Amino acid sequence: MSAPAAPAATAATAFPAPAISLPVGLDILRTYSGALVCLEILFGGLVWILVASSNVPVPLLQGWVMFVSVSMFTFSTAYLLVFLLGLADRINTDWNFLDLFYHFLALLFYFSAFVLEAATTAANGNSFHFVNGSVCTKARTGNIVTIMDARQYSINVAATIFAFVVTLCYACSMFMGFRRWRMYR
Repeated sequence: MSAPAAPAATAATAFPAPAISLPVGLDILRTYSGALVCLEILFGGLVWILVASSNVPVPLLQGWVMFVSVSMFTFSTAYLLVFLLGLADRINTDWNFLDLFYHFLALLFYFSAFVLEAATTAANGNSFHFVNGSVCTKARTGNIVTIMDARQYSINVAATIFAFVVTLCYACSMFMGFRRWRMYR
């Protein structure tokens, strides 16, 4: 005679619950992490708009800035919607690690975009604009010389500042994500 078979595991007990320490629904907006994601979306959208409105005078450098700002705007919006719509409770994954990993990658991308935007803006630092529209620039030893009018230069300065602010927001989000990941792993 053989021993009776053990009961099969049900679907409810076969998979662990998702590891999540952030609230879902509108409660996410009441946390520091939710507020930072909203700031990332807002200021990232401003970077996108400002770089696009400057007519991208240096496409090689500012193309990456546009890619990063549009991509991170889209991904951060999707990330926030996952929590707002309560989908994080239904998707079985370690959300604390995913939060840390996403904000780490976003920080790397946005830091590189900030550096390239600052380099583009700084390359025009020695140009002088005259009333009649002519531009005089000093001979430089560097490889990149950009010639922007005063409007484009001002827009690129603002884009550089906002790219730095977004980089700081992603750094704070990554730090808070790291603390959550360490606490709940």
